Amino acid sequence: MKKIEAIIKPFKLDDVKEALQELGIQGMTVLEAKGFGRQKGQTELYRGAEYVVDFLPKIKVEVVVGDGQLAAAVEAIQRTARTGRIGDGKIFVTDVIEAVRIRTGETGASAV
Repeated sequence: MKKIEAIIKPFKLDDVKEALQELGIQGMTVLEAKGFGRQKGQTELYRGAEYVVDFLPKIKVEVVVGDGQLAAAVEAIQRTARTGRIGDGKIFVTDVIEAVRIRTGETGASAV
């Protein structure tokens, strides 16, 4: 099993969710986040004064998938989250050693 963590622009969440559902991926966790990468924030104007917004709003999507679904899931996220502009985000993939469904005690891939 693999855990996919994707940091995306907030307005792309629905597109990413639909793309993953089309692949049969049933569950996901979504967190509101703030951060910056190469874009290093942005300068805004408020009442005539310039100020720098260091942390930009982002969405973090977490999904656990079987090894066989990994490539399709990463491709779907990348395709639907891309705008072609700076700040589109990142995708991280890590190994999941174990998963346990609390309600039933199922373990492994069946718990996901």
